[in-house]
Parts: sequence; structure tokens; C-alpha cells
Amino acid sequence: MIVAAAAYSMDDLASWEVYTAKLERWVSEAQGDLLLFPEYGAMEIATITEQAGDLQRSIDAVTELLPDVNALHADLAAKYDCHILSASAPERLGTKTVNRARLFAPSGASEICDKQIMTRFERESWGISPGEPLSVVETSIGRVAVLICYDAEFPLLARAAVEAGAELFLVPSCTDTHHGWNRVRIGATARALEGQCITVQAPTVGACPWSSAVDENFGTAGIFAPPDLGFPADGVMAQGALDVPGWTRAEIDLSKLSQVRRSGAQFNHRHWPDQVPRATARHVRLR
Repeated sequence: MIVAAAAYSMDDLASWEVYTAKLERWVSEAQGDLLLFPEYGAMEIATITEQAGDLQRSIDAVTELLPDVNALHADLAAKYDCHILSASAPERLGTKTVNRARLFAPSGASEICDKQIMTRFERESWGISPGEPLSVVETSIGRVAVLICYDAEFPLLARAAVEAGAELFLVPSCTDTHHGWNRVRIGATARALEGQCITVQAPTVGACPWSSAVDENFGTAGIFAPPDLGFPADGVMAQGALDVPGWTRAEIDLSKLSQVRRSGAQFNHRHWPDQVPRATARHVRLR
């Protein structure tokens, strides 16, 4: 199957119709079986209501439009016969706000995918909280788990999903420095190595002066594999140009993961439990 990851540039949208036309253009150009949009890419829809400049009002504006956004994604997944992970959005759930993406199937079915661990900005300035627990979603194209941005930097989250059967990790990201993008990218490649799975990162790119939440965005999309039998020596299946909007694609065969796990040069997936009894450290002093 073809996986396509978006380096997505957000816009100051004049109307809902402008947004729908933009999203369909992106989906139609992707030419993939699984499309990944980035973390907080849905923030641009707050510009339709002219509330994007205020942190809290922008959340309310996005939340109000999400039913229509979700219906649009469901329609596009059916029309273009593909799975789509929507750009994540801050969503009000009563007194709680979560960072939530949704995975849409061509059948019209969807599943929520929430961020688990918040960054400093989300905790200290925006008031975002962890959502529903991590899920492994059984789809017609494989078993998928979503690690939203910072989540990809925590190996135990990914390991729990691998133990539940995950083969493919989707990593939508939104970072305001190249440092941040690299942290997520390095996390994504590490998760591919230790879990012997495929990871796909999709970032926001470009300047959004209309928002203090997503004002600067850096990175490039990438698709990563374990650097082992049947995959590239550096584990990089595809990577786009830095800070340039567009799709990055790769053809992936998940059956190759079974081969790596069964007869690869190393058995990171199988040997993970071996570290548990060794995961202690003694303090010594060299005099």
C-alpha cells in the first residue's frame, strides 16, 4: 500500500467553502491508501470564525466546527477510497480539553485517537489534558496506533501498542523549532527500531501569524522502518524537503515486518523483555 504523509501549511481561511476545497485538493493529490495529516493542523478552521488570535476562544471555535470537519473527512475517505488520519484539534469535552485526531475508513467508520502526554505549552498555557487511552485500531490495511507528536518520544507508550499488535505508528506533529521537529523525528525512528514496525511522521510547516498557538511551524514528513532485512540501511523509506509543504509517499509492505521479527539481523521486538531484569543501575565511585 501507499502511505502519504503531509507537510501541511495552514491558511487564514476566508470561508468554510475555501477550507473544504483546500482539504479535497490535498486528499486528491495524495494518491495514497493511508493519508496522514499533522497535529493541530485543524487550528486553521478557527480563522473562519475570526477567533484564531485568542487561545481559549480558538478552542471553542474549532470544537464548534468539528462535527462538520469530521463529516467532511468521512466523505473524502469514501470518495477517494482511502484511510485518513485527520489533523488533530483541541476539542472541548465538558470542562476538559483534549488533543484529538480521528482515523477514518472508506466505509465511513472512524475511531478517535487522543494525545497521551502533554508538552509544556499544552500544560502551562493552553490547558490541554490527556484524552482516551492509546488504542490499536484494526483496519483493512493493518493494525494502526497513533502517537501524537510528544507521545512518540516515550517508548513505553509505543511498546504497549506493539504488545497489543500495532504494526504501523502514525505520528502527527506540530513543532515551532527545528529542535522540536528533530526530537519527534528521532523518537519516531527509535520506535521503528525497537518495535520493528513502520512509523510515519507528518508535520505542520510555515508561519501562521494569526495564532499564538501555531505561529511557527517547522519540519518535514518522513516514513521510517527498522534498519534491517528488506528495508533501507538507514531506516528512512522516504523523507520530504525541510519546511516545504507537500506529500511524502512510500510503498510499504507490512508482511516484511513479520520477516524482520522472525529472521532479521536483530530481534529488538522479541528481546524487549530481556532488559527488564537488567533495568537497574548501581552507583559506584571511581577513586
